[in-house]
Parts: sequence; C-alpha cells; structure tokens
Amino acid sequence: MADLRIGVIGIPGAWSTEALADAVEQRTGFRLVIDMGRVQLDLGAGRLRFGEHDLGDLDGLIVKKISAVYSPNTLDRLEMLRVAEHAGVRVFSGAENMLRLIDRLSCTVTLRGAAIPMPDTLVTEDVDGALGAVRGFGQAVFKPLFSTKARGMVVLDADEPEQRARTAIEDFHADNPMMYIQRKVDLSGRDLGVVFLGGEYLCTYARVSEGDAWNTTIHSGGRYAAYSPSQEIIDLATRAQAPFGMDYTTVDVAETADGPIVFEVSAFGGFRGALEGAGVDAAASYVEYVVERLRGV
Repeated sequence: MADLRIGVIGIPGAWSTEALADAVEQRTGFRLVIDMGRVQLDLGAGRLRFGEHDLGDLDGLIVKKISAVYSPNTLDRLEMLRVAEHAGVRVFSGAENMLRLIDRLSCTVTLRGAAIPMPDTLVTEDVDGALGAVRGFGQAVFKPLFSTKARGMVVLDADEPEQRARTAIEDFHADNPMMYIQRKVDLSGRDLGVVFLGGEYLCTYARVSEGDAWNTTIHSGGRYAAYSPSQEIIDLATRAQAPFGMDYTTVDVAETADGPIVFEVSAFGGFRGALEGAGVDAAASYVEYVVERLRGV
C-alpha cells in the first residue's frame, strides 16, 4: 500500500523527526511533519487540523516528539490526539499510553508497582522532608516531573551547609511544588538505552559522559557508544516497558554494584542513539512496523 498517508508529529528540522519523516516518505511516498503548536482542535466539528490537512483523514500518525520541552501543556497536546483516534486514525504509540509516561511520577509509580528496581526516591511538597532526603541519601537529584535530557535537574550533597541547601530546595520548589527526589547513582560515566519495537527487544546503546558532567545525556555533552547487554539487562528492560504498551520506546538502565536498575521508560524513544551506538536504523524499522499494522499484517 504505497498510498498510505502517515503523518509524523515532531519538531520540524530536528534530526530524529526528519529521519522518521524521511523513512515514511521513502516507504509510502507521503511526507507530512506536524508541529502540534500549530494544530487546531475544533470540538464542534470534531476535527483536528494542521494547515490544510485534516488529521482525521490520515491513515496513521507517528508521534516522535509532542513538544520541545515537557510541561503539563504536553498532556493537553496528547489529549488533542485522542480526537484523531476517535476519527479512526491509528496513533503510534497511542495517546493514552504516552500520557502515562510524560509525567515522571506516573511512570515511576507504574514501574514500582511492577517491582522494577529503581533508585531510592522520595516525593514530597514539604521542604523539610526534602532536606531530610538529601541528608539521608548523601547525594540527591531533584528532578522536575516534566523534563527531558536532565533539564532543570538539581544535585545536592549532604555536606552542603543547611541554609544553602534549604535555599536551593526552596528555589527548586518554587517551580516544582511536587518535588521528585532520587538518591544519586554512581553511573561510572555510562548508562544504557535499551530499545523496544512493539514490545520486542531491538538493540542497546550506551550514553557515555564527557568531561565533568554528572549525567550522560547528549544535551550535557555525552556521546553514544556501542554496548552488548547481558540477558539480565534485557530481561529487566523488557519487564519495565511491558506495562506501558508502547509501539516504540527506550528504557533507561544503569548498572550498579547491586545489579541493573531502571530510571525511566521513554514516551518518545529516539533514533540517533540506536543508529550511532548500535548501528540500527530504528526509524526505518519503526516505519515498517507501522505500515504492517495499518495493513493488518
């Protein structure tokens, strides 16, 4: 079916978005990159429009990135996509599935409910409780509930003078009323992205930190590298992604002295790490997967 019309929701000009759109065009001959910031939802008419396009007329939508920066507004954008689903358009990975992963707390509660090992975590709105977590953890990472690539995260050490630590917590709390605090894990300069397509293991790559950055994200200067995971890591990541029913996702895994642990499951797994780290064209594989499901294969 070369006449399938599949739109790609993402950030125009961004590498992964354009790579996915290229793969869709190569497979189907159709190319449409959709910026959700320009989409209009007409609830009276039951239409979701992007320029001249009625998204309800498409055969499918692949969500590569719903917004450049995560926020509660991101949830609203996903809610808008449910209108397209009601019109019969298949959304990959499904709006409700992605909704459960955008909020870091929602993802964590689901993972812990599935008995997935994670860093020690405290969630509170209380500044004194947060200060106690820093003292108890030794080193703590304060993470916004809506963020990517370690943006907005703050690291505090138990040796920090109390007033200075309290001030830092109060500053974080001003923008993040519900504080998500994790014990800082020694990554030894590396963590892993374990990639799944349709719930099946696809590949693994490493993110390696460069310089003095405390995290391994590419945003902080890290790089992708090849990595051959143990079966233990694959099995753990498989269990971690299973409750979310994602069509495509990446599980962030860290190796520790006590065994592998999971940080999070991604709502919008990237393609660059798979390509540069594992040599796998995940975008092309994902498009083939989408086409097969739209054809009912």
